[in-house]
Amino acid sequence: MCTAITVENLSKKYIIAHQLRERHPALRDAITNNAKRVFRRLRHPLGGFDTDDPQHEKFWALKDINFDIKKGDRIGVIGRNGAGKSTLLKILSRITEPSSGRIDISGRIASLLEVGTGFHPELTGRENIFLNGAVLGMKRVEIKRKFDEIVAFAQTDKFLDTPVKRYSSGMQVRLAFAIAAHLEPEILLIDEVLAVGDLGFQKKCLGKMNEVTRHGRTVFFVSHNIGMVRILCNKSILLTSGKITQYDDTQDVVETYLSVHKTEMGSNGEICWSKETPGPGCDDIRLLSIRLLNNAGTAASVFTKDEIINIEIAYEVYRKLSGVRVHVTLTTEDGIVAFTSTNHGKGTEELMPGKFRSRATIPHDFLNVKTYYVKVYFDVPGIRALVPEDEYLFFKCDPGTPKGQFVSPSQAGVIAPELGWSNESIT
Repeated sequence: MCTAITVENLSKKYIIAHQLRERHPALRDAITNNAKRVFRRLRHPLGGFDTDDPQHEKFWALKDINFDIKKGDRIGVIGRNGAGKSTLLKILSRITEPSSGRIDISGRIASLLEVGTGFHPELTGRENIFLNGAVLGMKRVEIKRKFDEIVAFAQTDKFLDTPVKRYSSGMQVRLAFAIAAHLEPEILLIDEVLAVGDLGFQKKCLGKMNEVTRHGRTVFFVSHNIGMVRILCNKSILLTSGKITQYDDTQDVVETYLSVHKTEMGSNGEICWSKETPGPGCDDIRLLSIRLLNNAGTAASVFTKDEIINIEIAYEVYRKLSGVRVHVTLTTEDGIVAFTSTNHGKGTEELMPGKFRSRATIPHDFLNVKTYYVKVYFDVPGIRALVPEDEYLFFKCDPGTPKGQFVSPSQAGVIAPELGWSNESIT
């Protein structure tokens, strides 16, 4: 089978600037530092920043990446935030240049990386279809032949002559995917952007990507939704801190990712930080601990379905804050969101400096029998993020004591609430 993409010793380096902590830097110091920087540049005009410069740090987003992808393969790319997934896609899409290494690509590429990528906001949907087709190297007659299929798939026919800047993010994604999938690229690169679409559209996208690969085309798919990766991809790449740790059949790679992911989180139902190892946050607020508490008030990572689960989040505020919201999201191992909840209106609208504790209670007989991951996020809505969203804990929900004659521990769905039922005879 022919090779679609070959990557050899690919690396990407960024320079991170750090501002030195000086309350009132003197003019003399600023002049001295700038002079040193100029002399370093004169001595090493091609050497970039001096590695001894405390204000600049090298960061390798990707380091010595090697892989081959065969034509017709459906490759998933998974890994934690910051693993280098999006950087890899941008390099393959020729949006950014690698620092070193070699890439050989055989075939025409279509990329779907971010909402609005490849669109001119002032042009209409109709005009952007022809623009994107031209960028892909297609003739006008070819684009016209596919035009009706693109519009029908995207369901944007009413807004074809409206500037794209007035489209919602969901409409932009629908149109962008329809263009990318229907204009017959040999290689389709897709980032997490499909998460913007609704469930019905996501199913259409999965069906279309399966159809594309049946015609011998290649799909390179980055996603945190493990369920979608399992359904779509025959092989997957696991990225960890900019390096490939596994490239194998999707099922094997997913199992490795989930097992490693669990070891990185609190496995006994709690995770705590200290002054020596500060928790996530910023100069205004930081996490102190997150605990999963059972009926006895002790931390646990296994709960029965008939138990109440308390998610307790402790944090310290360093200056007065207004409008703070705490968000908790539960997801399954397949990346499906069970629910998201926030403490809006529960007493955190204004916080003075000090230590606080917020608690969310999941009622008994609510969750299905599964493993769940707990995400936590702090923000001031519409203004800024305070604590970045991340998965900190996981727990397992077991069936518990049977409540009737029939027990179904593997019901469909991410939740399985005990609903109020009644039966009556009718005449």
